[in-house]
Amino acid sequence: MKIIKPDYYKNFKCIAGDCPDSCCQGWEVDADNESLEYYKTLSPSLEIKKKIDSVLDKDEFGNTIFTLAPKKRCPFLNCENLCDMHIAIGAEHTPVTCRNFPRFIYDYGGTREIGVSFSCPVAADLIYNYNGHISFDEEVNSELPTLNDIDAQTYIMLKNARDKAFGILKDDNLKISEKLIDILHLSAELQTKLNPYEEGGDSISFKDVFINPELINPEWQEKVNNIRISKVSDTNANENIAMYFIYKYFLQAVYDLDILSKAKMAVIGVLINEYFGNDAWTVHLWSKETEHSQYNMDRYKRLLVEADCLKTEELINKL
Repeated sequence: MKIIKPDYYKNFKCIAGDCPDSCCQGWEVDADNESLEYYKTLSPSLEIKKKIDSVLDKDEFGNTIFTLAPKKRCPFLNCENLCDMHIAIGAEHTPVTCRNFPRFIYDYGGTREIGVSFSCPVAADLIYNYNGHISFDEEVNSELPTLNDIDAQTYIMLKNARDKAFGILKDDNLKISEKLIDILHLSAELQTKLNPYEEGGDSISFKDVFINPELINPEWQEKVNNIRISKVSDTNANENIAMYFIYKYFLQAVYDLDILSKAKMAVIGVLINEYFGNDAWTVHLWSKETEHSQYNMDRYKRLLVEADCLKTEELINKL
């Protein structure tokens, strides 16, 4: 299998208890089946076993979760912001979500793409402040391709289009606003070959797009309330943000045939940076609020298509 990672990936390292915004606070964590089976093997006399059994519950979707403690803290997050489960039974027996975060892993048959998310402040700093054009490291291992129902022709079309988008973002002769407009046009043309795409119909304001029904950190709400409309600045950070979204989401259109929304996400990611803070922390807050909340992400995906303020022509005007 071919493994692809951004070249900054190798520099990521969790800082555990020193993190300014713990990933163990704000989210409910699913208990995956493999971890649950292991917990059954623990001696009932162990304190960690008693704690695990006492906080397991079901959410409204039927998923097994760990009930959060006050202030939305993981029940295993101790006063030093370290994980008691990790300490007691080892990192390899924590839920798969905890083991992987902030990494995202997407398999496309014989190719696996890996990255780190802006939702982690350390990863956010790493991506936001990357100097120069982001490139990607590739390696091949002996792992067999994963079974999938991906349409090969669609995947190749999207892969070629993403390569073009990467090339546009790395073109030093273009301003970032011009790059993003070119990518919108490229994606809109490709969308016509994939699936009908009817934009608009919801009159929600641009600001209200970012007032999520599930609030994880009140600081994000403050940033939204203090929105500052400005022209997009031609910075390396904005290029890095766009690269992140194109890398992470563009090929996901192989499943839903919605490539235009993926391009919009790159544009909006840059606008989030410009309008709400102009720093890595701002993009981190948005990511934690939206990319890692099923409620908020489902709403956002709908608005990418239906919101009048997020129509392609409106986004071009904002650039």
